[in-house]
Amino acid sequence: MTQLKTEQGMVRVPAGTWDVDPAHSSAAFEVKHMMIATVRGQLREFGGRLDAGEEDPANSQVTGWAKVASIDTGNAERDAHLRSAEFFDAERCPEIRFASTRIQHVEGGDYRVSGDLTIKDVTREVEMTATVEGAAEDPWGNERVGISVRGMIDRTDFGLTWQQRLQGGGLLVGEKVSLLLDVSAVRAA
Repeated sequence: MTQLKTEQGMVRVPAGTWDVDPAHSSAAFEVKHMMIATVRGQLREFGGRLDAGEEDPANSQVTGWAKVASIDTGNAERDAHLRSAEFFDAERCPEIRFASTRIQHVEGGDYRVSGDLTIKDVTREVEMTATVEGAAEDPWGNERVGISVRGMIDRTDFGLTWQQRLQGGGLLVGEKVSLLLDVSAVRAA
């Protein structure tokens, strides 16, 4: 059984390399539609790796990627528009990428993760909150950790500027996008 390392109120992922298991993880987002409703979507093809430092979480590194063509909001017409050059331009910019630059312990199992997010060939530093949810051995003897990650970005910072103004005022598509990652990662062999 994998045990979370706990010291002085800090819950940590055990040291080592952990690979995201896409079959038991999700990479989702939420954005306002017409300023009154929330549209949710997922990126179906993604992966990532956590190299957890031995003594200090600051020595850890996180990387991740997602295929833009795998975007799924439950509406084929909307998904095609999101893949088009007006939004993500999946043909020219097929991946979204993230690489951490700093990981800081906040309290308990909560961490502040800063890093470079690249969308549509634009890279910006973002900050997200990561929570270590637990660790366990699965029925096949694999060591696993669970981590939830939450963040918010302004899509226009990444060149996702398509917009339609509403007749009564306001925007068709919100500019703030919530990022919701729920990760099950397996210790690398």
